[in-house]
Amino acid sequence: MDCPDGELSILLVDDPQIEILNTKYLNRRKPTNVIAFPMQEGKLSNISPTILGDVAVSIDTAAKEGEEAGIGMEKRLTELLLHGILHLLGYDHENNEQEAEEMERKSAALLKQF
Repeated sequence: MDCPDGELSILLVDDPQIEILNTKYLNRRKPTNVIAFPMQEGKLSNISPTILGDVAVSIDTAAKEGEEAGIGMEKRLTELLLHGILHLLGYDHENNEQEAEEMERKSAALLKQF
C-alpha cells in the first residue's frame, strides 16, 4: 500500500462502545461495524506522516455479520479491519459509485493475500 512505515491503532469494542463512538464523531445514533479515524486529514495531519489513524471494529457486529454471511467472525473481522485501513489510506465508498467499486476491488485483492 506504499506506506511501509505506516502506524495505526486498532480498537476492538462491543456494540454499545461503537455506538458511543458513532454518535459522538459521526452523529449516527446506532452501532456500526467499523469506524476509521484518519490522521492524514484535517488540521492535525501534519503531526506525523507515519501515523495513519485509528480503526475501531465492533466484535459483536463482526460476529453477527460473519454468521449471517456464513464466513465466521474471524474472516469478517479481517474484512472489517481491512475496510477501515483502506479508509485511513483515503479510500471511500460513500461519495460515489466509482470510488465504492475501486475500494471493493482493492479490498478483494488484499483479502486474497491473507
